[in-house]
Amino acid sequence: MGVVVGRRVAAAGVALALAWGLVPSGVTTPEPAQAAVTKTSSVTAEARRMAAVPTPKLSWSRCVTGAECATVKVPLDYDKPKGAKVELALLRVKARDRKNRIGTLFVNPGGPGGSSVDLALASPDVLSAKVRDRFDVVGVDPRGIGYGTPVSCFSSTRAQNAATAGYTTGFPLGAKQEKAWVAADKKLGKACSGDTMARSMSTAQVARDMELMRRAVGDKKLSYLGFSYGTYLGQVYANMFPSKVRAVAVDGVIDPVAWAGSKANAAQPLEWRLNSSGGAWKALREVLVRCDKAGTSRCSFAAGDPVAKTATIAARLKARPLVVEDQDGDEVTVTYAYLVSALLGELYDPAGYESVTDLLSYVDALTTPVRSTTARSRTSGAERARTSAALVGALRDAEADRPRWGYDNSLDAFTAVTCTDSRETTKGSQYAGWATKADRRAPYFGRAWLWGSSTCAADAFTGNDEDAYTGPFTARTAAPLLFVGNDYDPATNYAGAVSAAKRMPGARLLRSRSFGHTAYGTSRCATGAVDAYLLKGTLPKAGTVCVGDVQPFASSAAALRTNSARQVALQEQSSALLSRR
Repeated sequence: MGVVVGRRVAAAGVALALAWGLVPSGVTTPEPAQAAVTKTSSVTAEARRMAAVPTPKLSWSRCVTGAECATVKVPLDYDKPKGAKVELALLRVKARDRKNRIGTLFVNPGGPGGSSVDLALASPDVLSAKVRDRFDVVGVDPRGIGYGTPVSCFSSTRAQNAATAGYTTGFPLGAKQEKAWVAADKKLGKACSGDTMARSMSTAQVARDMELMRRAVGDKKLSYLGFSYGTYLGQVYANMFPSKVRAVAVDGVIDPVAWAGSKANAAQPLEWRLNSSGGAWKALREVLVRCDKAGTSRCSFAAGDPVAKTATIAARLKARPLVVEDQDGDEVTVTYAYLVSALLGELYDPAGYESVTDLLSYVDALTTPVRSTTARSRTSGAERARTSAALVGALRDAEADRPRWGYDNSLDAFTAVTCTDSRETTKGSQYAGWATKADRRAPYFGRAWLWGSSTCAADAFTGNDEDAYTGPFTARTAAPLLFVGNDYDPATNYAGAVSAAKRMPGARLLRSRSFGHTAYGTSRCATGAVDAYLLKGTLPKAGTVCVGDVQPFASSAAALRTNSARQVALQEQSSALLSRR
């Protein structure tokens, strides 16, 4: 549910520098300010835990144009600071205005599984000039993820592929697919539960790593900007180390109680608690309603009732998948799950509304029964070929551009973080029933999102981290947090931002009537508010409501171009749901 940054050529340079050991690290002494803390609370217990860990010395070296890299070894288990170690990778883009530098801004793109190193490298395309002037932007890849020591739940690609063979579609539909999916969940869950690294990848461990890195860069307090799952990391850090918060801005907010689970909700699947699908359905329905109002001159899917037509298309694909040919004559099978996954991917992009309605328009044309004369049939055949080619092109554009060879640990990483965090007492056999309920609550996307985290069922994953942070999420921090939520976010339901902000004393909620996943960079109003908070600690006025720069069927070409740089950097969609296809 996060965003994974592109820039692959530059990132390859980072990987080489780190792999070749160009950036060694050492250690100094513990942070004096933390040495005298007592055991009186969970917060001070965390301070005591971290006081026993020497502060790393970072040796930065240039690794790619415009950036420096470092690697550092940290305890695998902070209860045993002198025990086994795990290597983290860091990348820094230095502040341009060195004289007026504020400090370090740590960033995280979400996922879980997104590379913070890649996000920091892309910061010239993502963050405003004012922020880049005043902060060193630092990305620390979470343990097990990115360029540090990677998590690997399986011994080989062959073993991984054999275990996950049941993930043959975006999400399962029907008893046969559901049975295969649950079987794959159990194999993946067993493998990751038995992996030492995977069991040590809870968000609390990443927060401890970030606290150590804060000390390592020399900042007295933490400045942080996190997106999507990165909002959970920000909240966990703030509650574990409340006295160390300078500015923590979280955009695309996850409700921490829903993510971590509690005695009250542990019998529910993670997605049922989060209701990401509710945000996705809200976004799609709003796009379809606005398409109807825009008319056929501006929306290709406007003829008739777009909401009703979408339901008809869904029913057709459930009954019979659509088989079309690409320009090379190869067959492409468009299933219901394939279409829903593609629509969800496009909804991540504020400008994705045109792709959404075009996809639906193509599928509608190709699945509508032909009732015509022979001459018209020939014409329809030519039109069908053109429409098929357009559909195939649109679907391929919607897919994440991922290499398919070698060991891909993205699913391992997602599982390790999500399932070590989440307390869940469900069983895999219950998920089919929950999926039916989820689809009633949020058409199309309920089932899709629900199965995305089904590996966390209690009879699949059993490796929960005893040192995971489970709450409360109510700490009074040294500085208030800023929560940012979109009305039409398809991955992090706006309701999560509302509930999370209410729990934290002094926190401020900024609402943005925006489309796409997260608001920063897609709304001048929201971006300006986040920048003011990061730079000066100034919160937006209570009740402030921003509006996204891109609005379906109403935005100018200039507004779309304004957002293109951010989308290039941020929009390789990243949910575990899409990665399983």
